[in-house]
Amino acid sequence: MLLEGLEVSEVSFKSVINENDWHRLDPEYYKKYATRIINLIKSGRFVTIGDCFDVSKLAGFEFTEYFTSESMNSEDSYIALTSKNIQSERLELTDYITIDRKIADTYLQRSKIIKGDVILSYTGEYRRALVMQDDNHYQLGPNICRIRSKSSIISPYFLSTFLNSSIGQTILDKEKTLSAQPTVAMSRIRQIPIPVINNQGIIDELIKQAYLKIENSKSIYKEVEKTLLEELGLKNWQPNNNPFNIKQLKESFLASGRLDAEYYQSKYDALFAQLSKYEYDTIKGIAHIKKSVEPGSEAYQDEGIPFVRVSDVTKFGISDPNIFLSSNDFDLKELQPKKNTILLSKDGSVGIAYKVEKDMACITSGALLHLLVFNEDYNPDYLTLVLNSIVVQMQAERDSNGAVIQHWKPSEIEQVIIPKLPKSIQDTISAKIQESFALKAESKRLLDEAKMMVEREIEK
Repeated sequence: MLLEGLEVSEVSFKSVINENDWHRLDPEYYKKYATRIINLIKSGRFVTIGDCFDVSKLAGFEFTEYFTSESMNSEDSYIALTSKNIQSERLELTDYITIDRKIADTYLQRSKIIKGDVILSYTGEYRRALVMQDDNHYQLGPNICRIRSKSSIISPYFLSTFLNSSIGQTILDKEKTLSAQPTVAMSRIRQIPIPVINNQGIIDELIKQAYLKIENSKSIYKEVEKTLLEELGLKNWQPNNNPFNIKQLKESFLASGRLDAEYYQSKYDALFAQLSKYEYDTIKGIAHIKKSVEPGSEAYQDEGIPFVRVSDVTKFGISDPNIFLSSNDFDLKELQPKKNTILLSKDGSVGIAYKVEKDMACITSGALLHLLVFNEDYNPDYLTLVLNSIVVQMQAERDSNGAVIQHWKPSEIEQVIIPKLPKSIQDTISAKIQESFALKAESKRLLDEAKMMVEREIEK
């Protein structure tokens, strides 16, 4: 009776010595569910990841100084993928780092990524995987590993589905080190058991269909972005990069309160000159801005109300959060994003906007503002597209320049200029965006179905 309600696992010293090369003794490593799942897999036909795949991470951390977040010509650089580029089992490239091609080709040949590779985030909160679909000269960045097939027993599609399933995530969580930044060692990833099942071909096909739908979704969205720029006369537009710009005191400091030279770059004048050709409003005249909360890391929990941060949000959607808050401490009804609310990031990666498709049972970080459109001349989908376009991104860049950590003041956001296109064009844009997001939702449904198939096969 004294142990009732407690989780207790009894393991032999022999198993501690023989079954994990780190000889872990912490109780978290021996949680009942994870142990039961692994025993279930090993009770049938299985292989380890190391049996069928080569696993490697970034070769040479001494070269991390060559990674940069600055924009580089694609002919001179490779995109270096990190954990934030793996979102909901798809590749997300709205925010990425690059590395010089000459350095990568000379010193980091082992870190190249090719079509068919599985990439997995192994450090921090993100532990997600996806199969690369093309050869776009990607490079391994920090904190992700490359898993490359060397056998036909397990396909890359099945492996990524297994790793993204609740069972795969449980095993990865079991193997993570207990440190400030939880990490799964390469040696432990190689030892993860993978079930060999008869339905692998069906699961592979579901994943391929899901990837095809997400690519079609992205293609439609790109066309919509192109349409917006064409309507605003910004297609193939090149801003004025003249390094000199002369301003009088009354049109500079006295008007803006800013003295930093970056704020007055010629390219911003060129942008506003182009936008002045169209009717426009400021955000203050279009939407109410509502702030969320910043509870502090001491309020973070492993379960409760999902807590959405900037790192969880892209213009295409919201990833499942890894952090939760207590329902006793926060009013979900008051703080949750409602349908058609536009989330806009003001800290860190500023200017990311996403329109919520339905009421969400979550709380957002204080770094995410809630924009509630009240001006009927603006379609929420259209406004979100403009916020993510060069039109607003350059305004965000101008306002947040000069800080070590980017911060976009709500008072500055209120004054952001939004061009007003005819309602018919806005509605056409909105319809295309909805088509794109419907394909994305169908892709997610197929991915979830594939994961559930894997879980059912193991459980039975």
